[in-house]
Amino acid sequence: MARVTRRDLASTLTVAGQFQPYQQVDLHAKVSGYIRRINVDIGDRVRTGQVIATLEVPELNAQLVGAQAEVRHSQSEIARAKSEVTGAESSHAALHDAYMRLAQASHQRPGLIAEQELDDALAKDQNSEASIDVAKAALEATEEQLGVSNADKQRVQALADYSVVTAPFSGVVTKRYADTGSLIQAGTASNTQAMPVVQLAQSDVLRLRMPVPEADVPYIQDGGTVQVKVQATGKSFMGKIVRFARELDPSTRTMVTEVDVTNPTLELSPGMYAESAISLQQRNHVLTVPIQAVVQGDSQSYVLVLDNDNRVQKKVVTLGVQGADRAEITSGLKEGELVIVSAQANYQVGQTVSPRFESVSMPNEAGDK
Repeated sequence: MARVTRRDLASTLTVAGQFQPYQQVDLHAKVSGYIRRINVDIGDRVRTGQVIATLEVPELNAQLVGAQAEVRHSQSEIARAKSEVTGAESSHAALHDAYMRLAQASHQRPGLIAEQELDDALAKDQNSEASIDVAKAALEATEEQLGVSNADKQRVQALADYSVVTAPFSGVVTKRYADTGSLIQAGTASNTQAMPVVQLAQSDVLRLRMPVPEADVPYIQDGGTVQVKVQATGKSFMGKIVRFARELDPSTRTMVTEVDVTNPTLELSPGMYAESAISLQQRNHVLTVPIQAVVQGDSQSYVLVLDNDNRVQKKVVTLGVQGADRAEITSGLKEGELVIVSAQANYQVGQTVSPRFESVSMPNEAGDK
């Protein structure tokens, strides 16, 4: 026998989780070329920006030299065009001054200067002014050509820079696909078959991924506590849920849930398994009975209780949180009632019995579900 008592009760879900890198990528070269030097091997720790490999791309070097020469040529053309603008302005100033002197003399002494001479001077003045506009237009064109040349140089320079493969983040080299002299194709599309250079994984922080069954998904929330035990190292620690998929995998009816685990010494390796106990529900000061006292019927749960005359009675109950050894009763029982905790099939409703209390284990603060 056992009494219905009020206690704090919690339920947990124990699942196997697997450690995975926080992020992992295959590093491709964006240009085609032969590997001149590769600086890392599997197991090497690298930092952000560190040179992983250098490619030999002769045609890119030639293109870069040509682009630089085109920039210098455009700069020379700009200098020449500026000189032409200056010359046109100087010539226009001289011709304009000459026309103005003739026009002034003709005004002061009419008939002194022939009309034909004045017309020729005016024409030369206007023509020289138009030459300035032509020279300035030529200068703008050469300046625009310099912009085009600079853009082409930057494009080729960027491609040349891609011949040096660097680490996008700090991590560990987990695979090496190429050796010195290997031909690497440009990896410029997601569906490319180009061979990567290395695989890089960030392992100083790991993701512990756990599959949560559909029935327990409503209880998963950000910041939920998780007790983690790593079988390979024998160590245990507490973690918190930082993200979950918010959708079920149709094939397994589970939802991926993750805990971030710091791993500065790389003691934990991706692929290791851990036993994870996820806290689901917490109830304080609720009615509980030993879980052995609950009998699951066809469509309902019930317990056998003793009335004031020690006669067996059957009471239908509604269950709440279920821990390792006790279950919450949300309706059907009152605090202090006596329940039968074992061999319920040996008792009949109305039968008179002599109560005998059995030793029942105390509930844990968090029991396995």
